[in-house]
Formats: sequence, structure tokens, C-alpha cells
Amino acid sequence: MLQGLGSLQSLLGFLKGLGAARLMAMVAVTAALIGFFAFVIMRVTTPQLTTLFTDLSVEDSSAIIKDLERQAIPYELKNEGAAIMVPKDKVTRLRMKLAEGGLPKGGGVGYEIFDKSDALGTTSFVQNINHLRALEGELARTIRAIDRIQAARVHLVLPERPLFSRETPEPSASIVVRVRGMLDPQQVRAIRHVVASAVNGLKPNRVSIVDEAGQLLADGAADPTTDGATGDERRAGFEKRMRNQVEAIVSSVVGAGRARVQLTADFDYNKTTQTSDKFDPEGRVLRSSQSREESSVSAAIDGQVTVNNELPGNQNQGNPSPAKDQSKKSEETNNYEISRTTKTEVTEAGRVNRISVAVLVDGFYSKGEKGDLVYQERSKGELDRIATLVRSAIGFDQKRGDQVEIVNLKFAEGPAVVPNPEPTGLLGALQFTKDDVMYIIELAVMMLLGLVVMFMVIRPLVRRILASEPVPVLTAQSAAALTGGSAVGPDGQALLPSAPNAIDLATVQGQVHAQSVHRVGELADRNPNETAAIVRAWLQEPA
Repeated sequence: MLQGLGSLQSLLGFLKGLGAARLMAMVAVTAALIGFFAFVIMRVTTPQLTTLFTDLSVEDSSAIIKDLERQAIPYELKNEGAAIMVPKDKVTRLRMKLAEGGLPKGGGVGYEIFDKSDALGTTSFVQNINHLRALEGELARTIRAIDRIQAARVHLVLPERPLFSRETPEPSASIVVRVRGMLDPQQVRAIRHVVASAVNGLKPNRVSIVDEAGQLLADGAADPTTDGATGDERRAGFEKRMRNQVEAIVSSVVGAGRARVQLTADFDYNKTTQTSDKFDPEGRVLRSSQSREESSVSAAIDGQVTVNNELPGNQNQGNPSPAKDQSKKSEETNNYEISRTTKTEVTEAGRVNRISVAVLVDGFYSKGEKGDLVYQERSKGELDRIATLVRSAIGFDQKRGDQVEIVNLKFAEGPAVVPNPEPTGLLGALQFTKDDVMYIIELAVMMLLGLVVMFMVIRPLVRRILASEPVPVLTAQSAAALTGGSAVGPDGQALLPSAPNAIDLATVQGQVHAQSVHRVGELADRNPNETAAIVRAWLQEPA
């Protein structure tokens, strides 16, 4: 008990000896240290956040936040509320829970508009308007599902057939999209066909598409025979498809990233119609046949013309038979059909006139004697085999004038970088993701920073505060207090106390002597001239 009271009194005396300024400095350092470690602990114990949804509209973001607050789930907003971050271990459950409630809706009204509508008191006009709104909203959601499209708005015009009209007006549509980057021509045509297929009577060429910058991506007044694609778009699409095919087959031989392919196609956009008739003289077919025969008999009379001779049934009795003239005439007419072939050829616009392909391949890289990479060219036989593959891939036609050039040169950027294989061993077994690795690195950096602050800032500061303690003067009263009230000699020196108090006194005296020496050194450093004068005076004094 007495020893505890003594220790407490020693601590109080030590604190009083520090002074108010040093005591406040120690309190500030302690508070800063506690705050720093509290921040580290809170940062470490805070759950790791990941993205729940992105590209949300204001309505969807508000509805999701209200649901998260009702469930008391921490969240964080980014990108002005368009992205919501939640704890990583709850992402899957929250997505299923929100999908059950129909969130996110996509910022538009779909067919759910009919779920809570009162059909009994609704007019046909309101029903038609709701149906149009629902159809536009569903189409906008479908368009947003396409890559690179952030938002979309669809406007449909579905005119009704006027009374006493023979012609039905055609429907039309206009679409405004907000995209990331640029859309490919194939994607624009895909959007037009998706919308046209979803609306009864709508044709793809009646759909207009505009981006957020006001650039016209598809014209609603285009020629229906072109399917909305211009000649340049068709040529670019053909070149891209052929280039990808050639690059894929060449890269499988020389390696990924070690081949560059450029392909140019010459198209003929003229539409030609040609009709030809061919007659075959050997191929005859009897169409009709007509035969005619005539015969006549005439008697020769001596030139006498009498009534008896002219009467019918005249018999010349007693007279010899006169001579008769007989004649026959036959006529035959045959009509034949000659074989005839009529051929009509229509050559559509956009046929390929010529294809030119240029392929640049890299060589080999092997390690030399010094460990550096040495470039080696490919053999002519290997280049010829690659050229054969390229000709087969593009449908090479020499009559058409196609050209294929294979050149082996060293790439400026050096050998292709081989992608890192999948992690194996301990990392593969633990299945660490990129987020997990970054989280571990963040914890290690924060711990290292804490140790640096502790040993490089806090510790020197505390030592400096303790080292700046004033030198106490050991008087009789202080000696008596330190020795626990022991007797004092006539010369003012404290008498030897008991063993425990003597040890404490020796410790305090040692600290006092050390601090005195330290203060003397500081005074000597500040006043070198006065110090030298004092030392000279000490040396001149008689012994």
C-alpha cells in the first residue's frame, strides 16, 4: 500500500515537473495517435464496397436508395447518383431482391403501366396512349441492352387510316441515343430492324436514329432498296470481315500480335440488266402441216363446136373415143418452230472487282549467348505457305486481278507480349481476385504507414518532450521529500536513507546530472566565446 502511494506520488511529481506546456503537448500527441489508429481500425473494419448498378436514372436511383435505407444497408453514391456502391458480400442478394420489386425500371414506362390501371373507367383514347407509351418504353429498354448505349428514347408515330381512304399511312419512328464512343454501322442497322420488327407495318427505312450530339446515324427517308446501308458502309463491312478472317488465320501460325493485315476491296456499284436471245437451228419442232391435191380430165374434140357436144351426157355413138388430157396437182405446207432461248441477267450493285491484301509478319526471337533477344527472319517456304492460306481465305481469283503480298519485317515494338497465364499454386487455390489483392495491398500500406508514424514521428517527439525537462535543484526539502522524510545533515546534504529510498534517490540524482550535462552542452553551443573565456579563467586559477 505504501509502495503504491509512493509510486502515485512520484508520478504526480513527475507530471508537475513537466509543466503545463509540455503536458499539453503530450496530450495532443496522444490524441493524434489515438485518432490515427482509430481511422486505421475503421478503414480496415469497413466492409469492401462494390458496384450494385450503374448508369441509373434519377428515378431508379431514388427508389433503390429508399429500399436500401429501409433495409439499413450502407451504400455510397458515385457519378452524381448514377452508380450505387454496396458491401461486396450483399451484392447478389440485393440484386435479386430489387429485381423482385421491379428495380431498376430503366427510366421509362413499360407494360407495367397496365398492372394498376382501372380498365372499367378508362376510355379507348387513354388505352391507346398507354399502349403507345408502354411500347416506346419497352423498345427503349431493349435498345439500352446493346453495347455502348447508355440511354435511349423512342418516339413512335402510328397513324390511323382515315375514313373513305384507300391508302393507309405508313408508321415511322425516331430514336435518340446516348452512346459511349461510336456505334458501328451494323449496330445502327440492328437497332432499326429491332424496332421495325416490334411495330406492326413499320419498315426499317422509316426509322431515324440520332445521337446526343445531333449527328444523324440513320436517315428515315432512305431508299428502301439499299436497306439503310450506303456503298461505303458495305465496303467497310466487307473489308473488316475479310481482314479479321485473314488476321485470325495468320496469327494462328505466327503468334498473336505478330501479324498486321491490310485489305482493300474494289466494288462496282453499277446495277446492270442484260437480256439475250439464242436461236438453235438444229432444234426444230413441227408446228402445223397442210396438204392439198388437185386432179382434172379433159377430152380432146376435133375442134367442132356443136350443140350435141356441149350437152351433158353426150354420147358419140358410132364415133371413135376421143383423146383425153389428165392432170394432177399436189401441194403440202409444213410450219416449224425454231428453238429459242431468252436469258435475262440482273447484276446487283456492290459486286467485288478486285481484292488486294498486304500482310506484314514478324520474325522469330530467340535468346542469345548473353541472354538478350536475337531476331531471326522467316524462311521463304514458310512465307509461301502463309500466302497460300491467305489466298484461300479471301477466295483469290487471278482473272479478277487479286493481289496478295506477304512481307517479313521486324516490328518496331519488339516481340509480342505473351499474356500471363492463370495463377496457379496457392493464389489459384485461394482464388484471389484483383479486388482482393488490392485490398490486401491497401491494408499492408496502412500498417506500414502506422509503424512509420509511430517510430519516426511520435517516438522522437515524446523523447524530445521528456528530454526538455528543467533541471531541478536538489535542496534539503526536496531531498527530504524524495527520501520520504529522512534526516538532513548540518551541511544541507541529505543523510543516507533506507535501501529502497536510496535507490530512488540515486536514480533521480543520475537523471539530474545527465540533464545538467546536457544543459551545459547546449549553453556551450550557443555561446562559444563565453565558454572559451570561462575555460581559460579556470586554467589560470592556481591549483
